[in-house]
Formats: sequence, structure tokens, C-alpha cells
Amino acid sequence: MKKVLVTTVLLIGMMGYSQRGEHYNSEQRGMKDMSPEQIAILKTKKMTLALDLSTAQQKEIQKLNLESAKERQALMLERNLEKEEGRSRPSADERFEYQNEKLDRMIAQKVKIKQILTEEQFQKWERFHQHHRNHRKGNKKEHDSGRRHSK
Repeated sequence: MKKVLVTTVLLIGMMGYSQRGEHYNSEQRGMKDMSPEQIAILKTKKMTLALDLSTAQQKEIQKLNLESAKERQALMLERNLEKEEGRSRPSADERFEYQNEKLDRMIAQKVKIKQILTEEQFQKWERFHQHHRNHRKGNKKEHDSGRRHSK
């Protein structure tokens, strides 16, 4: 009886953990198969709904989103090629360089967005963007901590 109870509890726990993974980062997972143009259109429409963008703002934001989606796709392809070649984990200097470039791109994007949006829209975008980043980090930590405990 005791073994059956322990087995049942373990099975329920594993089912709950595995189902949580299905929803983890589902938006980004679905965008992997899309072209940069499709990603740019979707992101622009989401920003239009959230910030009530004018037609001119939509065009400018779409250009930015397309440029950034193309950059991300190129970086992803480069990383995939490195993985296929069997390249080991990047050195500390390479990781620093990657993070430094990423932050430079983020700063440049923020400056461009600030030029396009009104002050009120920009403040709203910053609040949303900060909340989204914090939420994503929280999910990653939660997901990683679950993985560590399962080992």
C-alpha cells in the first residue's frame, strides 16, 4: 500500500512538472518558425494595440522590428552552425563580447523607439518592457530551479 501511494505521488508530480514545460516561453517557441517579416508584423501590431500608435509610428516601428528580427535570425543561425560544427562552449571573453554587443543593440533600439514614440507612449512602453523582462527572468529562474532539483 505504501509503495502504491509513493508511486502515485511521484507520477502526479512528474506529470505536473512536464505539463508546465508546454507553456514555458510558448510565444518565442512559436516564433522560431516564422520569417523576420512575420515576426516584425506581429510585434508591430502588438505595440499598436498596447500604445495606440499612429500609422506613421507603425511604419517606423515595423522597420525597427524587421531590422531587429533579421539580426536575431542571423545570430541564431550563426550559433546553430557553431553547435553543428561541434564547437565547445564560448570562452569568457567571447561571452562578454556577445553580452556587450547585445546591450549595445538594446540601447540603440531604445534610443530609436524613444524618437518615434510620444513621451507618454514611451513611458508606457518602458513599463511594459520592464515588466515583460522581469516576468521572463522569473520564469527562467523558476524553470531552471525545477531542473536542478530533478537531478
